[in-house]
Amino acid sequence: MGRDVSYMIDGVEYIGYLAEPSGSGTTSGVLVCHEGPGLDDHAKMRADRLAELGHVAFALDYHGGGKPVPFDEMMPKLVALIQSPDETRKRAKAGLAQLLAHPRVDHKRVASIGYCFGGTMSLELARDGVDLAAVVGFHSGLGTSKPATGAISAKILVCIGADDPMIPVEQRNAFEAEMKAAGCDWRLYTFGGAEHSFTNKNADLMGRPGIKYHAPTDERSWRAMLDFFSEVF
Repeated sequence: MGRDVSYMIDGVEYIGYLAEPSGSGTTSGVLVCHEGPGLDDHAKMRADRLAELGHVAFALDYHGGGKPVPFDEMMPKLVALIQSPDETRKRAKAGLAQLLAHPRVDHKRVASIGYCFGGTMSLELARDGVDLAAVVGFHSGLGTSKPATGAISAKILVCIGADDPMIPVEQRNAFEAEMKAAGCDWRLYTFGGAEHSFTNKNADLMGRPGIKYHAPTDERSWRAMLDFFSEVF
């Protein structure tokens, strides 16, 4: 259904994935931000599902090259982005620009969703004041070294596993305080029995504690997003 789209950031090639719905005329657009390892079938599948529901979906690439990287290469890349919210936001905006350039996207009906650090990236767009209708994070890190200093206009939904060791209660509390200070329309859903990467069926293959697929939460969080979109769009 989808196709690769190449774009440049500071002279480096990034390769995203565009999934288009059938039909014609303008419709909503959704930016999809992948998990830490890189743009993979998980993010592309989500883009395809969104296109089947009538959205133009663009899965960006925030590492470059358009494919996953080995774990030992992933961590330094993620640490660099975590330490530089400005760089994170720049790469997110570059992907968003690809989505907004699509002739069928209604710029008033655009959302950004993300998984793991991709969810953090989507939240950074909201913190930066980017004009989005909605942001959705799945098992996304909630912390930032550059919290919102003004009002956040995007409505926000975050879905977190109650047993996710990477998102402790203290981080959730700080996020809640940040959203309140920003006057944001937000909601945080916590799902019992779920750990990190609960949406990814291949999560268990990593063999790392705290990272595990959880089918009930995968399905429930997706339905929560669809309900959220029906409200926002």
